[in-house]
Amino acid sequence: MVSSIWIALASLAVGFVGAYLTLRWTMRQRREQAKAEAESLLELARRKSDIEALEAKAKVEREIEGLRSDFERAEQRSELEIEMKLKEIRSHEESIGLLDHQLELRQKQIEKELDELKVNRADLSEMSANMQRTMANLASMDVTEIKESLREQVRLDCAEELKKLRKQVLERSEADIQREARRTILAAMQRIASKPNNDITATVVQLPNDDMKGRIIGREGRNIKCFETATGTTVLIDESPSMVLLSSFDPVRREIAKTALERLVADGRIHPATIEEFVSDARNDVDQIVENAGDAAVEQLKISRLHPEIISLLGKLKFRTSYSQNVLEHSVEVGFLASIIASELGLDPNIAKRAGLLHDIGKAIDGEYEGSHALVGADFVKTRGEDAIVVNAVAAHHEEVAPESLYAGVVILADTISAVRPGARTETLTSYIDRLKDLEDVALSFPGVSCAYAIQAGREVRVIVDPERSTDEEARNLAREIRDKIESQLEFPSSIRVTVVREQRYVETAK
Repeated sequence: MVSSIWIALASLAVGFVGAYLTLRWTMRQRREQAKAEAESLLELARRKSDIEALEAKAKVEREIEGLRSDFERAEQRSELEIEMKLKEIRSHEESIGLLDHQLELRQKQIEKELDELKVNRADLSEMSANMQRTMANLASMDVTEIKESLREQVRLDCAEELKKLRKQVLERSEADIQREARRTILAAMQRIASKPNNDITATVVQLPNDDMKGRIIGREGRNIKCFETATGTTVLIDESPSMVLLSSFDPVRREIAKTALERLVADGRIHPATIEEFVSDARNDVDQIVENAGDAAVEQLKISRLHPEIISLLGKLKFRTSYSQNVLEHSVEVGFLASIIASELGLDPNIAKRAGLLHDIGKAIDGEYEGSHALVGADFVKTRGEDAIVVNAVAAHHEEVAPESLYAGVVILADTISAVRPGARTETLTSYIDRLKDLEDVALSFPGVSCAYAIQAGREVRVIVDPERSTDEEARNLAREIRDKIESQLEFPSSIRVTVVREQRYVETAK
């Protein structure tokens, strides 16, 4: 029985030890499993945090890219506005130059009239003195001496009459010259029938839908970056529906970009490889258009022996406008006008035609050349073998250098006629109204003015003064003061006539 008890105790001890070992092993397994689960959860949390960090980084990069695009668009708009302001400044400078030339001519005419007035006054004083001496001498002369004196007086009178007659002939000759000049200009203008120019200078590409904008941009903007690099233009994509704007200071580049983008949109395959292919094809097509345009202009004017580089530059003018007037059409028109005017004046029409066609060629030359388009164009055609008369006419058509021949004056006149003819250049309604209002405000700023009206499309301002507050002499001085203030404060394309009206009316009614 004691052995049975010992056996039972041993069995109990063995069971206890086994249970303890089993429990310990089980606890260790659970601990290791819990540790593995914890490590798995930590790894999962770490991966989740890395993914969230990458997403946050990508979101920040997209926001930065959007802000960069907004900034670039705003910068591009600012550059476009600056370019428009520069064009307006150049136009005003040309107008100021023309007005300075007219003012110099008017000043010379006034000085000439003053010299003539001084001469006439001196002659009158001399005649009065002679008359007094003659009357004094007659009292002490006999009949023979009086006859001789009368004979001498008649001779002097005839000499004075001849002087007046010569002056009248000269004045009549000057008037005849003015009439002949008007007749020549009218004949040239009537023989040129040009259409009004209403071209829009913005380069816009229409899209079939707004989803196409995303395809143009591409993943992370790679398509639009590739397109801008290949064409040298800037693609502006905003909230405007189904359209994008192509911007570049080079009109030929804009035309290449427009042609390539329209073909890409029509094809539907937009990725870097096809972009380079379509841009290359569009560049070849536009180069051919440029060559054809230059050849057509030369053929239209029947000009021979022009350098191929000059013809190519003429073709580039097809894509350039100046105040909405196509520069190539303007150059061809100036060539025709110069030829007609030269024929009327007895000059060689071929030389005038050649100079007229080439006068604005500097506008197609790249911007790395310094100087105005007239001087740059003159240097370009000079190095391509053009005659010195043509070179000077090109350089002097804005009077930056002195004209050396009548052909330069003919080109200046033809350029002015082509630019100011009705419908040649457009002006916005807002700027037109502001210009009229500024004219009226300048006139109304003077005391004694009751009302002022800008008429004849802003080429004349008519001022009504109060007759009770102004005399005739004050009204005459007021016209000069208004003229001086307009010249100093306003910018205008041509001359403006100032008419001051002072009228006194007395009305009574009989009943």
